[in-house]
Amino acid sequence: MKRSFPTPNPYLLLILTVLFWSGNMVVGRGVHEAVPPIALAFWRWTIALLLVVPFALPHLRSQWPQVRKAWVPLTVLGLLSVGGYNTFVYIALQSTTATNATMLNSFIPVATMVFAFLLLGKRLSRIELIGALLSLCGVMIIVARGKLEVLLEFQLNTGDLWMLLAVLTWGLYTVGLQWRPKGMHPMLMLAVFTAIGLVALAPVYAWELGTGRGIKMSVATLTAIIYIGVFPGFLGYVFYNAAIGVVGPNRGSLFIHLMPVFGTLLAIVFLGERPLWFHIVGILMVFGGIFLTTRARHV
Repeated sequence: MKRSFPTPNPYLLLILTVLFWSGNMVVGRGVHEAVPPIALAFWRWTIALLLVVPFALPHLRSQWPQVRKAWVPLTVLGLLSVGGYNTFVYIALQSTTATNATMLNSFIPVATMVFAFLLLGKRLSRIELIGALLSLCGVMIIVARGKLEVLLEFQLNTGDLWMLLAVLTWGLYTVGLQWRPKGMHPMLMLAVFTAIGLVALAPVYAWELGTGRGIKMSVATLTAIIYIGVFPGFLGYVFYNAAIGVVGPNRGSLFIHLMPVFGTLLAIVFLGERPLWFHIVGILMVFGGIFLTTRARHV
């Protein structure tokens, strides 16, 4: 008798994904002096490819016709996700702070909702819009540490512009997942995305090496690269792609607002930081907004 396994809850997958990606933002900023941005993106995805290939190969022969038929959406999605988003984030973190990056990253749900409306005609219900705005306000309170002047004095630098490009890229990718080939095994699809992204990154990485920017290898650097490849890279994308296919782009992207929440909670647990009023208010607003949006009916 064939043993069946329960389907993971898509919201649990999104929570785990954002937990992994929260670490990615911090680690990426932490090693920016030791690991150039293109090198970090290239080796992140090389590790992810090595992990996904054993799961993808059994499906390659039978589903190769699907890969060939759907090469356009697969190429676009691979370039946006593997080749684009994280590369832009790592470039941004060379000249902006993790705080600025997190603040700008929180606008991914907004970008996703705009693209979903323009490309798919999907509208938000009133309760979904309220939930999204409530969650976004919660993020702003946490990132600004409850000080309005922090938001008013915010100025864009070069790194922030790269981060905005990353935001637009990820929003487009999230919506674009609606055109992924139906019936293709998710591991095979991720392997194709990763291979396409690496092909695009390879010449840029060669150029970066040609400028004399190499990795300053150490135990800490190697550990950071492995973490980024295994958790944000491999597991994060497996979980995110699976969850978006169930809950849709608007609801799924909203979970990115949990990134500053996780950052706050991790600092409290591991760094002994004391939670202040803006932490509590912001976290409650983020969870409240996500609760409202996930409880609303699809329109």
